[in-house]
Amino acid sequence: MKTPELSTTAKQQSTVRWVVAIAAIALIFDGYDLVVYGTIVSTLLSDPTQLGEIGPATAGVLGSWALFGVMVGALTTGAVGDYLGRRKIMITGIIWFSVFMGLTALAPNVVAFGALRFATGLGVGALVATAGAVVAEFAPKGKRNYYNAIVYSGVPVGGVLASLLAIVLLDHIGWRGLFLIGATPLLFLLPMALTKLPESPEWLMARGRTEEAQRASIRTGVPLAAPVATGAHVRLPEPVAPKIGFRALASKKYALPTLLLGLMSFAGLMLTYGLNTWLPQIMSTFGYGKSYSLAFLLVLNAGAVFGGLIASVGADRVGAKRVVSTTFFLAALAMVLLTMQLPFGILLGLVAVAGVGTIGTQVLIYGFVSNYYDSAARGAGVAWCAGFGRLGGIFGPLIGGLLIAAGVENHVAFYVFAGVAIVGALVTACVPLKNSETRIPVRAAKARAGITH
Repeated sequence: MKTPELSTTAKQQSTVRWVVAIAAIALIFDGYDLVVYGTIVSTLLSDPTQLGEIGPATAGVLGSWALFGVMVGALTTGAVGDYLGRRKIMITGIIWFSVFMGLTALAPNVVAFGALRFATGLGVGALVATAGAVVAEFAPKGKRNYYNAIVYSGVPVGGVLASLLAIVLLDHIGWRGLFLIGATPLLFLLPMALTKLPESPEWLMARGRTEEAQRASIRTGVPLAAPVATGAHVRLPEPVAPKIGFRALASKKYALPTLLLGLMSFAGLMLTYGLNTWLPQIMSTFGYGKSYSLAFLLVLNAGAVFGGLIASVGADRVGAKRVVSTTFFLAALAMVLLTMQLPFGILLGLVAVAGVGTIGTQVLIYGFVSNYYDSAARGAGVAWCAGFGRLGGIFGPLIGGLLIAAGVENHVAFYVFAGVAIVGALVTACVPLKNSETRIPVRAAKARAGITH
């Protein structure tokens, strides 16, 4: 017979697996939505029968409309998510995203396509802003960066999926078929979320719903804060009414860090969306054909998946701040080297490193942010970084499109993105860890350093 402690542990592990799986699959389709547009840009540019005449600048604007929707969706979610709960927002986001992804496949012209891309982005924003918060509240301490990396690695996994499907299916089902694939979460992910995604006990406790929090803790196996003993009884501490949501972000405790974390996300998403939208087109102008250009996109996202997971282990050991600064710097170095006439194999390796330093860095940033705030501000904090960061995502495709439309040399775009990565590394180095949830305990830090006293 299992002891109660072991039963609780097993129950918590099962809950964490379901939460991580649902959140990761949701973000796989975020990544799919991000990259699938990059795979069809060349088709839209070259074939006016699809949506009408489209030039590079217009293509950049279309790429940014979805990101503008993500920004609005994330910030809206941040305003209500810490009040309504993680579960409701996740389920609503899955439904919204799937429906509008399917409708985008039916768009008859450029205006409708842009409007539906914006609407799809609203659902994506809800998912991105909530996934990190829900995982941070279910994942055990000491593995939060790792579990967040698994979840947010769904974004580059979705990018890999979009690249592969575009290589295999684009000539057979067209761009409309690729967008219809993006609507499939309605068929399988929604039922999973409805049946297996619980509400966070920590969120319930933060809202003062103590009895519900206790029941949820028993049901999920996720422990609450240590109880306080009084005589023969055990009670949970009385909840203190904290500042909630965006009000907490404006407090003295979080105001400066929130600004810096937002700028980190701005830089990370500018690099992520800029490269995913324009890398195939830029490499094609270097003389690489369509299949080679899509292969670069595939390697970019695959490098982000594996590199991000490896880096997340380091983030749990030495702190996310150090690791994020390092990966930003690696991105800058890789993009400068990409401008040189190097053998194809080396170029692929550099693209993989760039993937770690851009998309992989953004994965780490979400984990950093999710663990930086307490529960009362966590949803708003992640939403702020996802929403404000999407401004960078909007500028990424726009800058790439404007540079190409202006006829500047291709290496200039890489230099611009490398400069953004350097700025991201410097901003990250300035983030204070005092009063955050991300500090490495002094005892653990000493143990890692071999100090025993």
